Amino acid sequence: MNQPSFSASLPVIRLLPKTKPQAIRHGFPWVYANELVLDRRAKSLAAGSLAVLEDAERRPMAIVAVNTHSRITARVLDRDLDAVIDQAWFEAKITRALKMRETLYDAPFYRLVHAESDGLPGVVIDRFGDTAVVQPNAAWADVMIEPLAAALAKVTGVKNILKNASGRSRSLEGLDEENGVLLGAAPDGPVPVSMNGATYLADLTGGQKTGLFFDQRPNHAFAATLSKGARVLDVFSHVGGFSLAALANGAASALAVDGSDPALELAMGGAEAMGAADRFQTRKGDAFTTLEALAAEGKTFDVVVCDPPAFAPNKQSLEAGLRAYERIARLAAPLVSEGGYLVLCSCSHAADLSKFRNASARGIGRGGRRGTLIHTGFAGPDHPLLPQLAESGYLKALFFRL
Repeated sequence: MNQPSFSASLPVIRLLPKTKPQAIRHGFPWVYANELVLDRRAKSLAAGSLAVLEDAERRPMAIVAVNTHSRITARVLDRDLDAVIDQAWFEAKITRALKMRETLYDAPFYRLVHAESDGLPGVVIDRFGDTAVVQPNAAWADVMIEPLAAALAKVTGVKNILKNASGRSRSLEGLDEENGVLLGAAPDGPVPVSMNGATYLADLTGGQKTGLFFDQRPNHAFAATLSKGARVLDVFSHVGGFSLAALANGAASALAVDGSDPALELAMGGAEAMGAADRFQTRKGDAFTTLEALAAEGKTFDVVVCDPPAFAPNKQSLEAGLRAYERIARLAAPLVSEGGYLVLCSCSHAADLSKFRNASARGIGRGGRRGTLIHTGFAGPDHPLLPQLAESGYLKALFFRL
């Protein structure tokens, strides 16, 4: 006798008659609350439960993870209704993700799993050698964290797995912010990471996000090619992403500006580890205020980089965010020497490339400068973009020559 499929034991949730299923069938991985029949039975499902998604005609479409407390009520896990969501399933997903990263990078420092783009909705895993940091940003990943961690250890051989529960995404899912150790132990101090010839110090337990922003790697590299012999200003520097890469590739000097003392200390530690401390300075302060102060001091730089946090994390904040990006460009442009370069970045998925580029160009003009756009950068290939999900392609970097 045939065994019933895994999905046969799961509850069912159904699309509303008005909801067209084509987008989901063509790869869109989310189902919103206003697209589902959320009756009492559906609402009784615990956050993170697995279910079978059906269309309005009761035809099964996929195995999904459900959280009725979230606007993204269902996340597609597998379109194969015979799939079993267990440790072996996680192993297959992570193995596929790892194969590409090992093809791309010589050393095990990268984004290993980029959520929906790697088939694990809401799950981010960054690898730092024999330590991995997991961000389970969806309820189902919290519920299944043990088989996820076991699969991660088995596939990669990492000795330490940390859980990072910070960030806006978890709050939108109604989840806690309790970090923890899932395997092994937390590193005793910052972890050195080599990228683009530079050495960065990543704080995996107390730093921003998972400790380092791997997504900017190719943009750090391009900016570094413009920085040979240059005076570089790195605003919103975090642990020195752009400035340390510039120093490693021949910049004459670099000034890192950030509002965080710990981040600037890590940046200086990286410069010292590279033997570049004599060409590196830090300045703590609000970015807008510091840009104004540097202009008042008559300072100019050959390369100015501004890599702020997301000013427009959602549609509601878009207009205010675009004004902030314009203001950054307006304040930064006068600090760029004639023929120098201004690099403006955005990690706001709500501000698409066209809107961000227009806001940046307006700011440059209002700063009394003219510029040509010589390059547009995006996240590295360890942050793959799912074509059906615009949010997965959040990072933009604009390189202007003024």
